Amino acid sequence: MNGHADAFRTISEVAEDLDLPQHVLRFWETRFTQIRPLKRGGGRRYYRPEDVELLRAIRHLLYGEGYTIRGVQRILKEQGVKAVVSLRPEGAALSSPRPSVPRDEDGEGESDFAEDGSDSGPIAPVAVERLHHALAELAECTRILEAARAS
Repeated sequence: MNGHADAFRTISEVAEDLDLPQHVLRFWETRFTQIRPLKRGGGRRYYRPEDVELLRAIRHLLYGEGYTIRGVQRILKEQGVKAVVSLRPEGAALSSPRPSVPRDEDGEGESDFAEDGSDSGPIAPVAVERLHHALAELAECTRILEAARAS
């Protein structure tokens, strides 16, 4: 972390601090209207400390807790920025920069993945159950095909 805690920070500093690519931060600005860095000449972004805390909390919900963007948007709309920032345990270490299987704030899985298309990382129990079911169906399909070929 560069500079004083109250200082404005560039997108490269924030991206490094949060272990995220800069394009993800720019993308989140389009999805979360609450993120409003100051933009100077040439479009250079300067993030306030409260912007960084919100980004840190959003990152935790998306990547640490497995929420979808839509789920975080809903929490922000219904409960506000302070509620989202307070959901991240103080001083908690950042989790893996790749999300787990996305879920809504009610814990239900969704079919959309992270904005970068990744789907790696630990898998939520709901997803594991779905994967076991799909695997069983595939095994049954394989059995049927093998029986048909043998005939």
